[in-house]
Amino acid sequence: MSANTHKSASPPGGADPRDVVNAHKPFRIDRLVLWTLTLGIAADFGWIVANNENFGWPVVAQYFFDPTVISGLYVSLGLTVVAMLIGIALGLLLAIARLSTDRLAHSLAGLYIWFFRGTPLLVQLIFWYNLSTLFPSISITVPFGPTLASWDTNSVITPMTAAIVGLALNEAAYMAEIIRGGLLSVDRGQAETAEAFGMTRARALRRIIIPQAMRSIVPPTGNQLISMIKATSLVSVIAMADLLYSVQSIYNRTFEIIPMLLVAVVWYLLITSILNIGQGYIERYYSRGDRRSSSVATPAGQAGTPIVPDTPSPVIAQEASH
Repeated sequence: MSANTHKSASPPGGADPRDVVNAHKPFRIDRLVLWTLTLGIAADFGWIVANNENFGWPVVAQYFFDPTVISGLYVSLGLTVVAMLIGIALGLLLAIARLSTDRLAHSLAGLYIWFFRGTPLLVQLIFWYNLSTLFPSISITVPFGPTLASWDTNSVITPMTAAIVGLALNEAAYMAEIIRGGLLSVDRGQAETAEAFGMTRARALRRIIIPQAMRSIVPPTGNQLISMIKATSLVSVIAMADLLYSVQSIYNRTFEIIPMLLVAVVWYLLITSILNIGQGYIERYYSRGDRRSSSVATPAGQAGTPIVPDTPSPVIAQEASH
């Protein structure tokens, strides 16, 4: 027998050094040095910030739960929830219109998205707040006919309504594209199968397409929600008493500008951190179908070859039977 094919016996009482079960990644000194250096710099920076009196940490602690700050925080959270709900609802309608074969609906939705995504949000908020300059009164009239009802614009467009309208209409344009992308990510065969089972297009969209599209819609929607929390700070320019406006009103009296801005920064970071955790749970909820499909057993000797059922999707069959 050739010496190249001769197999040496394993040492008595020991494991074969060529056995991959005993293989392990080599210890990397460079990675340990890099981690040590990074943690050292971060610790040094944290120590400098914590011991810098110019940050005014006692002032931050004093005003962190101040009633004025908490009131502004509630306003920011309320604006975020209301604007996001309206924006998602309008965005869904706009996305459906963009995917429609009707040329008028498609064109109007595209024009809306083009305008509100192409102009700064701050300009839109100021425009809505000063709407009375263009239209002193808001009226409901019959075209070329009598006026049915009329209101003074200043009594209708308050800082609150201007903030809600500006934030919601701007958010709807972005949500429309997010939802449209999610709907396009669903295989077209899903809709065709649902129609073959006799489901209407609206029911197929509600029961089949949208639930599957949520896996692609939820992550960017979570990003939009976090962006909305920060975007509410823009309403301070129209005298809306949000979180930023509240801390500004305090440091205008105390002249503690940096500490009060840190109060707002810490609150924004705390809220966005909580939202990030919630977004992670929602993403895992809507991806549970992928986890189930990856755990399906494969036939012996055919690893990596999934079993493809010949029957239609049980979800579609169940929904069509209702």
